[in-house]
Amino acid sequence: MFVDHARVVVLGGRGGDGCLSFRREKFVPKGGPDGGDGGDGGSVIFITDVSLTTLQAFRFRQHFRAAKGGHGRGKNQHGRGGADLRVAVPAGTVVQDETGEVLVDLSETGHEWVAAKGGHGGRGNARFASSTNQAPRRFEPGTPGEEKTLVLELKLLADVGLVGMPNAGKSTLLSRISSARPKIADYPFTTLTPHLGVVESGPFESFVVADIPGLIEGAHDGAGLGARFLRHVERTSVLVHLVDISAAIERDPVEDLKAIERELIEAGGLNLKPRLVVATKADLVPGMPEAESALARLKSHCRRHKLPFASISAATGSGLRELVTKIDRMLRKSIAGKAASAPRAVRSGGASLGEEE
Repeated sequence: MFVDHARVVVLGGRGGDGCLSFRREKFVPKGGPDGGDGGDGGSVIFITDVSLTTLQAFRFRQHFRAAKGGHGRGKNQHGRGGADLRVAVPAGTVVQDETGEVLVDLSETGHEWVAAKGGHGGRGNARFASSTNQAPRRFEPGTPGEEKTLVLELKLLADVGLVGMPNAGKSTLLSRISSARPKIADYPFTTLTPHLGVVESGPFESFVVADIPGLIEGAHDGAGLGARFLRHVERTSVLVHLVDISAAIERDPVEDLKAIERELIEAGGLNLKPRLVVATKADLVPGMPEAESALARLKSHCRRHKLPFASISAATGSGLRELVTKIDRMLRKSIAGKAASAPRAVRSGGASLGEEE
């Protein structure tokens, strides 16, 4: 089961209490105070783990408490520090507080972040001895650790995102160009969770593709499954927009393209990413006048808006090798552009689609 949202409670360990003690040994007069300090409590630390791809583990455990610090003892013995609790999360996890404020974006492998600090250990009475107070009876209790309620939200780390209307052929394409095996069926919303697949683009070269559940108009407002899964394309470098040409009898492919583009705009400017428009199920076009006309209009629309275009058939394999090559080329160009513009923080991407003229 794919889980990309979780609410957890993290508690740092309480610090140990300081000790009130006086040295009392035979033949040692006026031994004085010898109460030790309490140990510090452990902290709850989030660490990214590349082997994790979902927040599934947080369905069964929502409370994370680090170990307490040990109490101080006589003979100036300090308490042991509490052990830190390290919690593994998938790379791409965004941590928010209850108000929705983003606290940290754990997008790098091996990234560590202290979610809840442990409390400090209290001082024993030996710490308060002075020339004017040689027998202090003062000591400090340990302080409690931090307690927070956090919201974890996973945004998949993928190079390429497949977007489009339901039944546009995204899952079929992913299964043909990678070893991923998403569910495939001839009804809408077959894909209920994102799937990742690794595509080999050449010798020792590959990129990761994310299959996003089908989008419909109004997805950014919660229609269909879009509001929940649109965020998974935020980190992608290239978007591949699949359009079902065989559905031209029931729907206009050009209007479908525009509808999804509007959702990408409303979702926070995702239309600024480089995009490749792909006409799918091309093997069904011959003998379908409506599909042939729609394909011609879609090509013209993309040419007018300077959007790269490709036509494929995942069923027969036609155009798949050329598609992978084109995606790889766009991905390399996008990564090079980001690297060149990083010092100047210039936002780059493809042109946005306007309305059909």
